[in-house]
Amino acid sequence: MSIKDIIVALIIGLIVFETIEHVVFPLLWFVKNRKKKSVCGKEGLLGRVVEVKQWEKTEGRVFVNAELWTAICDVPLAKGDKAVIEDVKGLILKVKPFDD
Repeated sequence: MSIKDIIVALIIGLIVFETIEHVVFPLLWFVKNRKKKSVCGKEGLLGRVVEVKQWEKTEGRVFVNAELWTAICDVPLAKGDKAVIEDVKGLILKVKPFDD
């Protein structure tokens, strides 16, 4: 085996390695992670359980992600109740009572 054959084998090995590293692995990770739920934005809030901090009739403030948010609900809630986020409209959360 000559030095030329060794160099050609090394170059081919490097090309194969780089192709796997920069094409195959990213494609595999994309396919694996494409169905994961988003953790940020509107999608990250939907379904989260929140704690009611203050409430009056059908509107109040809830605690989620270490922040107070304005929330609305079709039914009255009380301070300390738990609720689930159904929808996000701008900076207002639409919630429903949480059933254990």
